[in-house]
Amino acid sequence: MNQKSLEEALNSFMFEYKGIYFYTGSTTPEIIDSLEHMEIRDSDVFLVTYPKSGTIWTQQVLNLIMHERHRNGLEHIDNMTRAPWIEYNLHNDAFNSRQSPRLFTSHLPYYLMPKDLRFKRAKIIYVYRNPKDVLVSFYHFHKLYQKLEVTLEWETFLGLFLSGRVLHGSWFDHIKGWYTHKEDYNILFMTYEELKKDLRSAVIKICNFLDIKLNDDAVDTVVDKSSFKNMKQDPLANYKFISEKFLDFEKGEFLRKGTIGDWKNRMTVAQNEKFDKVYMEKMKDLPIKFFWDINDEEQSLLE
Repeated sequence: MNQKSLEEALNSFMFEYKGIYFYTGSTTPEIIDSLEHMEIRDSDVFLVTYPKSGTIWTQQVLNLIMHERHRNGLEHIDNMTRAPWIEYNLHNDAFNSRQSPRLFTSHLPYYLMPKDLRFKRAKIIYVYRNPKDVLVSFYHFHKLYQKLEVTLEWETFLGLFLSGRVLHGSWFDHIKGWYTHKEDYNILFMTYEELKKDLRSAVIKICNFLDIKLNDDAVDTVVDKSSFKNMKQDPLANYKFISEKFLDFEKGEFLRKGTIGDWKNRMTVAQNEKFDKVYMEKMKDLPIKFFWDINDEEQSLLE
């Protein structure tokens, strides 16, 4: 594929607004701008992530924590309806009419979020994942997009990811922006890997942050219903309810592997070195560490 054909396909697939790329047909600049003045309540909870960082998983955890009917199996509302993406409000959901406590989801950078969040109103849970696994998961996920009329080769996608020419822009800018402005928000940072290594402790950590008290049995239920196996079978959580207008599930699943260190099965030595070079340049001032493999201790590439 030549560069012109690639650019034409990308420009048809997504549009750029205020430095971020959005999925064409899923939102508009007007919807994005309207969020600046979104009414915020102190009881609101926002889940913020970069794509493929554990969003769907943490949605499930939060819905189970916050809603007893979800825990006891009486819930009939899917997770996306219960915790909608504020930037993809194509159905004109009246957020102000929702009962408290409200739960929202977003992939937005800090500067496009509702301005009242900056006064430490509401609570934000920011979940991040080691970027090499994000890269691999995002690559596979692109195969599902109906509007992407080309098949992206792995090497091509690697270059697009490193340059930020992907949906929701640069991973580096996203995490750096949120982390460097953390003092402006009431925010809890958590990693995908800590949920994977000890989900029960992660659930308790989230409960403490949200000031929600669950007994041991309730915590056990949250953990059990948030397992990868159970979520894939849960029609409220597996996202198979997404319209085929957006995603082609014949090419793959929304929930693919849910592992740590899958990047080692995809990246060559040269590609890994290329990634590390960009990572070390862009993240040199950020004291964030990652689990790069399921058996690793938390570490930084910068050390």
